[in-house]
Amino acid sequence: MRVVRRIITIASIIASISGAAAEPAIEKGDKKLPLPGEAFRLNGKDAFVILPEKTEGKIPWVWYAPTLPGLPAKSEEWMFRQVLEAGVAVAGIDVGESYGSPSGREVYGEFYDHLVGRRGFSAKPCLLARSRGGLMLYSWAVDNSGKVAGVAGIYPVCNVASYPGVAKAAPAFGFTAEELTAKLAEHNPIDRLKPLAEVGVPIRHIHGDKDKVVPIDKNSALLEKRYRAFGGPVEIEVVKGGGHDMWEGWFKSQALVDFIITEAKRAEESPPDEKS
Repeated sequence: MRVVRRIITIASIIASISGAAAEPAIEKGDKKLPLPGEAFRLNGKDAFVILPEKTEGKIPWVWYAPTLPGLPAKSEEWMFRQVLEAGVAVAGIDVGESYGSPSGREVYGEFYDHLVGRRGFSAKPCLLARSRGGLMLYSWAVDNSGKVAGVAGIYPVCNVASYPGVAKAAPAFGFTAEELTAKLAEHNPIDRLKPLAEVGVPIRHIHGDKDKVVPIDKNSALLEKRYRAFGGPVEIEVVKGGGHDMWEGWFKSQALVDFIITEAKRAEESPPDEKS
């Protein structure tokens, strides 16, 4: 028995040294989607893929977040139909209320590797961040700037201090509130935009000037100011009187959909940049 255990241990060490990755665990999922697609679980996490009718070569895609229970919802249906008709797939994975923490980013990395490495998806998705999905996607994006075609946002959270607040977010990072405050610049998307600007990732948000949940001045407007200072391409559409609500205009923005389609398809055959 000792010999067997020793062999297993040595094999594990060799696999670790060689960088061999474990096969992802794929199971059928039961997530309800606004349009016909595939629901599955990747290493126990609910995920989905909605493919266009025809796919050829590398599949351009938009990465949606947050993929929490009930999301994406019928509110996203119009947007999804537009991108699907343009030949762009839609996909996402549930990382829970991770607020952009390293654990959530790790799951995103597994999801990206699965779609790009095993399903023929293009190496540069366009990201679509709704509300707190901004923390999730931007946190992954700044660590993987060379793998991002563009970032589209619907009143996205870009600043942990703004939402949900450091005290509420801290447990997801494995920190106390005081510890996360001290390390905030290492994790907060609004403080880590430079890598995206350096590779010219385009950004487009739609955000209301009366949003009390995710205030524009502490999120999209602050991002715009800092991103422009780094030389990054960014455009923020400000909706006068807009709050943090279910107004259909948020989800039927032709300009935002055009941006998503353009950036996803432009990157269809692009390899990841070296900075990734």
